[in-house]
Amino acid sequence: MSDTIPRILIGGTGSGCGKTMVTCAVLAALKHSHKNVVSFKSGPDYIDPMFHRQATEVDSFNLDPYLMGDDGVMESLYCHSNGRDIAVIEGAMGLYDGIGKGSRSSGNHVAQITGTPTVLVVDPKGMALSVCAEIQGFLALEKNNIVAVILNRTKPAMYPYYKEMIERRTDVKVIGYLPDMPEAHIESRHLGLVIAYEIPDIRQKITILGENALKSIELETLFAMAARAIPPSFPTVIHRSEQRNPDVRIYVAHDEAFCFHYEDNHRILRESGAELHFFSPIHDTGIPDDADGLIFWGGYPELHATALTANEPLKQSIREKHDRGLPIYAECGGFLYMLERLVDQRGEKHTMLGIVDGEAFMTDRLQQFGYVGLESRNDNILCNKGDKIRAHSFHYSSATNAGNDFTALKASGSGSFSCIHATEKLFAGYPHLHFGGNRRLAENFVDACSHFKNRVKHGPHH
Repeated sequence: MSDTIPRILIGGTGSGCGKTMVTCAVLAALKHSHKNVVSFKSGPDYIDPMFHRQATEVDSFNLDPYLMGDDGVMESLYCHSNGRDIAVIEGAMGLYDGIGKGSRSSGNHVAQITGTPTVLVVDPKGMALSVCAEIQGFLALEKNNIVAVILNRTKPAMYPYYKEMIERRTDVKVIGYLPDMPEAHIESRHLGLVIAYEIPDIRQKITILGENALKSIELETLFAMAARAIPPSFPTVIHRSEQRNPDVRIYVAHDEAFCFHYEDNHRILRESGAELHFFSPIHDTGIPDDADGLIFWGGYPELHATALTANEPLKQSIREKHDRGLPIYAECGGFLYMLERLVDQRGEKHTMLGIVDGEAFMTDRLQQFGYVGLESRNDNILCNKGDKIRAHSFHYSSATNAGNDFTALKASGSGSFSCIHATEKLFAGYPHLHFGGNRRLAENFVDACSHFKNRVKHGPHH
């Protein structure tokens, strides 16, 4: 591949400043300009990449230094930017907001790791000269790659005023703006933004954003800034060339209820020897007999609990196969499905799989939010006793039996708790894992599926 990957990181002054709208607008405009574009999101967020996919019609990938490590971040950037005209990375929260009170794992951290020029999204509403003070603070706080500013929710008549003032008072270019666009407004839900495919007119909204970006953002200037990014230093070992031959078939739950996943987890599972197929716990009536393992990522099962409960044939099929030893990986929303019951926001109880004893109920606020370091208390399907895994916790529910097979230590150092049910055939708990930080976890799950296929399902070879 080329030594240079044109790339830009779009960061913001904070959550709500319009980063995702600007990012989607830029992606749609680049796509309209016939650029071969790929997108990324810094941090562990699932929602924003869904909007990126709607804008670009290509997959979007997470770059999370805590979950993936620096090498994992660079490997993902390498794998998915190869042959692209430009990579666009959206930052998380405010540009410097990282773990605890620091900037580790922030958007700026990702920019530093990857050597990516940064565009800062600023909403100047209610400010005049003070907007320069805000921008100057971002330029001065820590080492950064800020090369330009894009203004959000700015009236066309006010843009020349802000541009001249900011460029005169700070050492940064202003390369465009987006006006306030009520017709492109997107409602939020408790994980951030509403899931992209739940919005009936999402395509129209993205089109509006792209059309405005074409008119009011200097895309040629942005592309030139991206092209001046220094050649990245990739890890010496890129695992794509070491892909195993497909050995097992893993069925992944994917529908309205289970839709939060890291695309790189699927890539790494395939590279570890898995052939992935997808099924719906809502709509399908059984697990195929050729299944060697099941995966349930996160999502919103509480919003679809009635439909999940009603699909008894599918639940019975899962229970029977798991009783025979079929390996299951289930995290967060997938973990809720493993329990006996799920109590929704109205207090109604819904019958789930019952593979794990206990029930979960929805809460009004986040539970155990943030990055955690996990340590295993036993040998299990993913790892050995004493092994450590980095993970992320983000859920608006609580379970009567969250598990005791791992100890979770908050990365911020603010406490610890027990979590996860882990045996030789089950990994089920709230934390989200990214295999980019430890691909051995994916390999171990694939190995367990292979063992089930060869020793349990088909019997020992003679």
